[in-house]
Amino acid sequence: MMNPAPKAEAFCHRTRREFLWETGCGFGGAALAAMLGADGLLPTADANAPIGNPLEPRPSQLPGKAKSVIFLFMYGGPSHLDTFDYKPQLVGRDGQTVEVKTHGRGGHRNEGRIVEPRWKFHQHGASGKWVSTLFPHLGKCVDDIAFLHSMTAESPIHGSAMLMMNSGRLQSGFPALGSWLNYGLGSLNENLPGFVVMLDQSGGPISGAKNWSSGYMPATYSGATFRPTGSPINDLNLPRDVSRQERRTLLDSLVKLNQHHAELRPDQADLQARIATYELAFRMQQHAPEAVDLKTETAATLAAYGVGRSPTHEFGTRCLLARRLVERGVRFVQLYSGGAHNDHNWDAHGDLEANHSLHAKETDQPIAALLQDLKQRGMLDETLVIWGGEFGRQPTAEYAVGTGRDHNAYGFTMWMAGGGIKGGLSIGSTDELGSAAVEEPLPVKRLHATVLHQMGLDPNRLSYFYRGLDQKLVGVEAVEPIRQII
Repeated sequence: MMNPAPKAEAFCHRTRREFLWETGCGFGGAALAAMLGADGLLPTADANAPIGNPLEPRPSQLPGKAKSVIFLFMYGGPSHLDTFDYKPQLVGRDGQTVEVKTHGRGGHRNEGRIVEPRWKFHQHGASGKWVSTLFPHLGKCVDDIAFLHSMTAESPIHGSAMLMMNSGRLQSGFPALGSWLNYGLGSLNENLPGFVVMLDQSGGPISGAKNWSSGYMPATYSGATFRPTGSPINDLNLPRDVSRQERRTLLDSLVKLNQHHAELRPDQADLQARIATYELAFRMQQHAPEAVDLKTETAATLAAYGVGRSPTHEFGTRCLLARRLVERGVRFVQLYSGGAHNDHNWDAHGDLEANHSLHAKETDQPIAALLQDLKQRGMLDETLVIWGGEFGRQPTAEYAVGTGRDHNAYGFTMWMAGGGIKGGLSIGSTDELGSAAVEEPLPVKRLHATVLHQMGLDPNRLSYFYRGLDQKLVGVEAVEPIRQII
């Protein structure tokens, strides 16, 4: 038989020593919780489900330099050896067989036939940076660019390497970089998505929307795909028979629904996100078409981006829209050069010369115009621009004949500009053949940590509590930004 509960008056006759003895664990627990919270080791109550609009601007963790990011994604894997990583040791050795470790679509190999660079390199700017003739316009911008010549990827396969570059994981189901930024900082414009993706005219990349998914976060943080012409997204325009008064009534209803956010419990985060999404969709009906309307741009601006003429029109339009979107407070804009498969993107397995000539001509002038336009408008200091693909290319050929190169995840080049990044720098290096990083290898997590840092977020503290773990973009182990370029 259980002992009867102690009478209430028994507690009134405890000595001071007994009281301190019996309640000491409570004091210790409170102190421990306070210390853990101060060190950021305990999730806050509103970390995952802020009451109110989930895209409401939130204070940064660090004094960040950048307010927005434009990621120029060269889907397929551009060759660093034919663009920005000058390797004079390869010149004159075309066709020679060398011992070099490769792992790509052709499997594991220990030797291969050298394919020397098909374009000449020249020095540019005060920094004297070597750039191939593939990019004559970008060559004029090198003093604003920090080149990362020792990037490494964890996979030589397009699908998993793209997911790694976009979400920090080789598997699908994890939030993209743009989702993390909008979760951590909120949006600067309540009338537009905080994360916008614009695809190549040939189609989307492998794995599709997984590359801009919000993963285990609410759908509010997912990327919204925009079209450069016509209606920016599907179902944006209401049917013609919906009157202006009906639109007004619908908006009033959404506003009233939004006012009830404060009454929702933390476990109703999905409902909060849905309400915010509906309200955003309604506001976009008015504001998104204006954001993609280029009629207000001058003829000189359109010409600078190559809008209206081949082959720069498509990518030039997307670059110009990217500037307009960040100008209106969109946090993260991702542009894809290349889509679908084979030579529709930078995946040059067969004829490297034809492949890279095509895609460089489409992108060189628009990207240079974007950098110059942002700088002229005083926006480059607060806009972080990133260029690169999911990996690079090998110095050796994949096939017995031809100039095609296989995938190279061991060492490749990306670059960053603006947003507090030092220009005119080159960090890291690959070996004399360009087959692998030898000086300061930079995994993708270092790139992500740098982006978060420049946006005012601590890469090692920004977390989302999911399945019992504080999930982070950069993973469990602490990751340092690339401080040489900050």
